[in-house]
Amino acid sequence: MTKKRGGWGESVRTIIYAGLIAIGIRTVAFEPFNIPSGSMIPTLLVGDYLFVSKYSYGYSRHSMPFSPNIFQGRLWGALPARGDVAVFKLPRDTSQDYIKRIIGLPGDRVQVTRGVLQINGAPVGRDTLGPYIAEGDGPRLTVRLYRELLPGGRAHQIIEQSDDGPLDNTGEFIVPAGHVFAMGDNRDNSLDSRVQSAVGFVPIENLVGRAEFIFFSVDGSSAIWQIWNWPFAIRWSRLLSPVR
Repeated sequence: MTKKRGGWGESVRTIIYAGLIAIGIRTVAFEPFNIPSGSMIPTLLVGDYLFVSKYSYGYSRHSMPFSPNIFQGRLWGALPARGDVAVFKLPRDTSQDYIKRIIGLPGDRVQVTRGVLQINGAPVGRDTLGPYIAEGDGPRLTVRLYRELLPGGRAHQIIEQSDDGPLDNTGEFIVPAGHVFAMGDNRDNSLDSRVQSAVGFVPIENLVGRAEFIFFSVDGSSAIWQIWNWPFAIRWSRLLSPVR
């Protein structure tokens, strides 16, 4: 007689296997993140949901859930490319995830002068694209939209309210070995490596992964229970768009 299988035991095993598979994928391949603030406007908007590749820079303890302290450094480590949008653990509080653009690599000299980024003593190209209406975690603002061209030829967009804000004129930062310098694309409203007391230089060990593409995006105009409004709250044009 064949023994009948099933019941609660089988269901529990299925749930455990599914959980282990999900943890494995999240650890070695891709992890989803959502954008809660406007520090990366216009590249990323509040309400964007994206996938981060965990293998891009190799693996550290921060690649795993809860960042267990089981080893130091990175396995199969690789430096980010200048201009990558990356998720990292905040150096002073590794329970917090930040997402910024990698501007400076180890040994680089980084400075901002009247809003213009300087890398290794040379100003970075910045072309005006026109006005931009920024909607984030504060009031709507009309700002200036620029195309910034980094050394190596990688281009991306940034926004500036002015060139005279607290973060538009800095001293020169020399990126230490084993660290990178990260900045938000919303240059006047980003807590990043320019603020040494809050973020500072980011240890390469703290890198979680590289932002790859947006898989979902909502504009916040619909409450969770307003099912009839969901289709109108989705930013359909951003779905499956790559992060550049």
